[in-house]
Amino acid sequence: MSPLAYSIRYSNAAEAPALHALIEAHRVEGHLLPRSLAELQVHADRFIVIEDAGRIIACAELMKLSKHVAEVRSLVVDRGHRGGGIAGELMTALVDAARDAGYHSLCAFTHSPAFFVKQGFSIVPHTWVPEKIQADCTSCAFFRRCEQYAMLLPLELMAGATQQARYAASAA
Repeated sequence: MSPLAYSIRYSNAAEAPALHALIEAHRVEGHLLPRSLAELQVHADRFIVIEDAGRIIACAELMKLSKHVAEVRSLVVDRGHRGGGIAGELMTALVDAARDAGYHSLCAFTHSPAFFVKQGFSIVPHTWVPEKIQADCTSCAFFRRCEQYAMLLPLELMAGATQQARYAASAA
């Protein structure tokens, strides 16, 4: 797939069913925690999506954990589009959006750290991301016996907001 064949943009509430279907298919494969359709309807605007021929083929949420830390959540690429660099394109868009929003670091929690390591993240102790522990972990059934890796990417703050403007314009 060539870069011209798809678009990267923010999602909207009307696309929550498509996000839910994509996330649920990946959850069934054993890679994600469940997300409800109602939750996705409320938070759809935090998702960056990749669309090909009018169909969402990849998504990921940029979730604010604190003034300085955001989390990558529900990063999914449709099964038929995997292996072609789509996930890397999506991660680039997330990093750009996080920098433009002024975050100092980006975290992710995953069972498969190799992808995130290739994107520049480091495996860190869970305690290095207290915002995540406070927001989600203490209420999780797997608290203190989590099998996910905590990943962290420090961000260099950018002066401009060029990426934010690009994604906002494409969402309009």
